[in-house]
Amino acid sequence: MVAEFSYSERRACKLMGIDRTSYRYQPRPDHNAALRQELLALARQRPRYGYRRLTVLLERRGCKASAQRVYRIYREEHLAVRRLRRKRLLRPAPESASFTAPNQEWAIDFLADGLATGRGLRILTVVDSYTRECLAIEVDTSLSSRRVTRALEWVVGQRGCVQVIRCDNGPEFTSRHFLGWCEERGIRLLHIQPGRPMQNGRVESFNGRLRDECLNTNWFMTLAEAKAKIERWREEYNADRPHSSLAYQTPEAFAKACSELTSRMGVTPIPPDRPS
Repeated sequence: MVAEFSYSERRACKLMGIDRTSYRYQPRPDHNAALRQELLALARQRPRYGYRRLTVLLERRGCKASAQRVYRIYREEHLAVRRLRRKRLLRPAPESASFTAPNQEWAIDFLADGLATGRGLRILTVVDSYTRECLAIEVDTSLSSRRVTRALEWVVGQRGCVQVIRCDNGPEFTSRHFLGWCEERGIRLLHIQPGRPMQNGRVESFNGRLRDECLNTNWFMTLAEAKAKIERWREEYNADRPHSSLAYQTPEAFAKACSELTSRMGVTPIPPDRPS
């Protein structure tokens, strides 16, 4: 209007009903352009990661930024994962056991999924309750109690025997074969109460991450493809994925620190999420 009708700036702003400072305003350059670009690239690779976990990955790439700054950009770009809040009954939380070293307790459970052909998949997960490492994931169309003990036997051969196994009351975990296998090796079985999956919270939490970040984001055409992709995710979970309960260390890094501190001083560190 100023150039077209030869109006003065004051008169044009008065006619339009805007302040002259608003008319003269020039937007400032985006000082977060590089950080924003790195954050968007990481969010495309890891769409199910939150801003805290992405902040750790940004620091690994050399992008130093506070969590609050990353969170602001995270919200501006609408990267937050929408979660449905389920209604839950209010129940008293069971007492959690205290662990001071690896192999004190393994938590095991089953997951179900399917192939593109419609054939079902059965997935056994084994988690160390102290280091939060995923020790094994067994995948097949069906898993009997003998397959369960075979997978556990392999883990025992890799890292030694465990003191306690925590599991639910499924037929694979209450069969005579499984009970006899545990008794032969002096392993104490801890069955949770029926209908109380929160009493096996560590493996339930892990299963949620497995389903959210792997099973729901992949399309398995064959059983071999499912085994390969799930095993690749397990290795990434142990070696690369920051774990919030370990002060955003990876499970392998925390286990390595435990081993070094134990060999040097004869003590084991307490996980950051447990009271000292």
